[in-house]
Amino acid sequence: MDLVAAFNKTQLRDVPDIRPGDTVRVHQKIREGEKERIQPFEGIVTACKHGRGISATITVRKISEGIGVERIFPIHAPAVQKIEVLKRAKVRRAKLYYIRDKAAKETRKKMRSQALAQPASPESGPASAAAVAEEASA
Repeated sequence: MDLVAAFNKTQLRDVPDIRPGDTVRVHQKIREGEKERIQPFEGIVTACKHGRGISATITVRKISEGIGVERIFPIHAPAVQKIEVLKRAKVRRAKLYYIRDKAAKETRKKMRSQALAQPASPESGPASAAAVAEEASA
Protein backbone atom coordinates (compact mmCIF):
# COMPACT_ATOMS: atom_id res chain seq x y z
CA MET A 1 0.00 0.00 0.00
CA ASP A 2 1.44 3.36 -0.98
CA LEU A 3 1.90 6.27 1.43
CA VAL A 4 -1.09 8.32 0.23
CA ALA A 5 -3.53 5.43 0.56
CA ALA A 6 -2.23 4.64 4.05
CA PHE A 7 -2.68 8.26 5.14
CA ASN A 8 -6.21 8.41 3.65
CA LYS A 9 -7.17 5.25 5.52
CA THR A 10 -6.15 6.84 8.85
CA GLN A 11 -8.33 9.90 8.11
CA LEU A 12 -11.56 7.96 7.47
CA ARG A 13 -14.22 8.21 10.17
CA ASP A 14 -17.28 6.18 11.07
CA VAL A 15 -20.27 7.84 9.42
CA PRO A 16 -23.82 6.53 9.26
CA ASP A 17 -25.26 5.14 6.05
CA ILE A 18 -26.41 8.28 4.22
CA ARG A 19 -28.56 8.11 1.10
CA PRO A 20 -30.38 10.66 -1.05
CA GLY A 21 -33.76 11.48 0.45
CA ASP A 22 -32.55 11.24 4.05
CA THR A 23 -33.18 14.15 6.37
CA VAL A 24 -29.90 14.77 8.18
CA ARG A 25 -28.47 17.16 10.74
CA VAL A 26 -24.81 17.98 10.11
CA HIS A 27 -22.90 19.50 13.04
CA GLN A 28 -20.04 21.62 11.74
CA LYS A 29 -17.33 23.49 13.64
CA ILE A 30 -17.39 27.20 12.84
CA ARG A 31 -14.47 29.38 13.83
CA GLU A 32 -15.11 33.07 14.41
CA GLY A 33 -11.95 34.87 15.45
CA GLU A 34 -10.67 33.08 18.54
CA LYS A 35 -14.02 31.44 19.33
CA GLU A 36 -15.13 28.07 18.03
CA ARG A 37 -18.74 26.88 18.02
CA ILE A 38 -20.84 24.06 16.60
CA GLN A 39 -23.47 24.98 14.01
CA PRO A 40 -26.08 22.42 12.98
CA PHE A 41 -27.43 22.38 9.41
CA GLU A 42 -30.57 20.31 8.93
CA GLY A 43 -32.00 19.40 5.54
CA ILE A 44 -32.60 16.80 2.85
CA VAL A 45 -29.70 14.98 1.19
CA THR A 46 -30.05 15.65 -2.53
CA ALA A 47 -26.83 13.97 -3.70
CA CYS A 48 -24.01 11.72 -2.48
CA LYS A 49 -20.86 11.92 -4.57
CA HIS A 50 -17.40 10.37 -4.76
CA GLY A 51 -18.28 7.08 -3.09
CA ARG A 52 -17.31 6.26 0.48
CA GLY A 53 -13.65 7.29 0.36
CA ILE A 54 -11.82 10.27 1.79
CA SER A 55 -13.24 12.60 -0.86
CA ALA A 56 -16.91 11.61 -0.33
CA THR A 57 -19.36 14.51 -0.17
CA ILE A 58 -23.06 15.01 0.45
CA THR A 59 -25.23 17.89 -0.74
CA VAL A 60 -27.80 19.00 1.83
CA ARG A 61 -30.70 21.35 1.02
CA LYS A 62 -32.96 23.23 3.39
CA ILE A 63 -35.42 26.10 3.16
CA SER A 64 -34.46 29.01 5.40
CA GLU A 65 -36.97 31.86 5.65
CA GLY A 66 -38.42 31.00 2.24
CA ILE A 67 -35.05 30.78 0.50
CA GLY A 68 -33.46 27.49 -0.54
CA VAL A 69 -29.96 26.94 0.84
CA GLU A 70 -27.66 24.13 -0.34
CA ARG A 71 -24.36 23.20 1.22
CA ILE A 72 -21.85 20.58 0.20
CA PHE A 73 -20.21 18.77 3.09
CA PRO A 74 -17.13 16.53 2.79
CA ILE A 75 -18.22 13.81 5.20
CA HIS A 76 -14.72 12.93 6.43
CA ALA A 77 -13.59 16.55 6.97
CA PRO A 78 -12.34 17.49 10.45
CA ALA A 79 -14.75 20.46 10.49
CA VAL A 80 -17.75 18.10 10.31
CA GLN A 81 -18.13 16.91 13.86
CA LYS A 82 -21.20 14.69 13.61
CA ILE A 83 -23.85 13.63 11.09
CA GLU A 84 -27.24 12.45 12.37
CA VAL A 85 -29.80 10.74 10.16
CA LEU A 86 -33.20 11.97 11.36
CA LYS A 87 -35.54 10.48 8.74
CA ARG A 88 -35.36 8.15 5.79
CA ALA A 89 -37.42 8.56 2.65
CA LYS A 90 -37.89 6.12 -0.18
CA VAL A 91 -36.73 7.81 -3.37
CA ARG A 92 -36.32 6.42 -6.86
CA ARG A 93 -33.46 8.65 -8.00
CA ALA A 94 -29.80 8.92 -7.05
CA LYS A 95 -29.74 12.71 -7.47
CA LEU A 96 -32.73 14.71 -6.25
CA TYR A 97 -32.05 17.93 -8.15
CA TYR A 98 -35.70 18.14 -9.16
CA ILE A 99 -36.50 19.17 -5.58
CA ARG A 100 -35.06 22.62 -6.34
CA ASP A 101 -37.77 23.30 -8.93
CA LYS A 102 -40.45 21.57 -6.89
CA ALA A 103 -39.76 23.71 -3.84
CA ALA A 104 -39.74 26.90 -5.92
CA LYS A 105 -43.03 25.95 -7.56
CA GLU A 106 -44.67 25.25 -4.18
CA THR A 107 -43.41 28.59 -2.85
CA ARG A 108 -44.84 30.41 -5.86
CA LYS A 109 -48.19 28.68 -5.30
CA LYS A 110 -48.22 29.78 -1.67
CA MET A 111 -47.36 33.35 -2.63
CA ARG A 112 -50.05 33.35 -5.30
CA SER A 113 -52.67 32.00 -2.87
CA GLN A 114 -51.71 34.61 -0.27
CA ALA A 115 -52.00 37.37 -2.88
CA LEU A 116 -55.48 36.17 -3.84
CA ALA A 117 -56.56 35.91 -0.21
CA GLN A 118 -55.77 39.57 0.58
CA PRO A 119 -58.28 42.02 -0.94
CA ALA A 120 -56.70 44.90 -2.81
CA SER A 121 -57.37 48.12 -0.92
CA PRO A 122 -57.00 51.56 -2.54
CA GLU A 123 -54.93 52.75 0.44
CA SER A 124 -52.18 50.17 -0.03
CA GLY A 125 -49.09 51.35 -1.81
CA PRO A 126 -46.07 53.64 -1.33
CA ALA A 127 -48.19 56.77 -0.71
CA SER A 128 -50.05 55.17 2.21
CA ALA A 129 -46.75 53.93 3.70
CA ALA A 130 -45.46 57.51 3.79
CA ALA A 131 -48.72 58.66 5.43
CA VAL A 132 -48.42 55.95 8.10
CA ALA A 133 -44.81 56.96 8.79
CA GLU A 134 -45.88 60.63 9.20
CA GLU A 135 -48.64 59.65 11.63
CA ALA A 136 -46.26 57.49 13.66
CA SER A 137 -43.74 60.33 14.01
CA ALA A 138 -46.40 62.87 15.06
